Amino acid sequence: MTLAPELLQILVCPKCKGDLEYRHDPESLVCHTCRLVYAVEDDIPIMLIDEAKPL
Repeated sequence: MTLAPELLQILVCPKCKGDLEYRHDPESLVCHTCRLVYAVEDDIPIMLIDEAKPL
């Protein structure tokens, strides 16, 4: 299952408020400005800066 397109349109990086790229494998959201990867677990984006991994 993937994230709803409506959700992807409104999600932004919590650090810089920039656009996010959705990746399917592994399921994640990437901020190229901050170079951070936010995990998606059970179709729920984990949008905590402290939980993000470097790109």
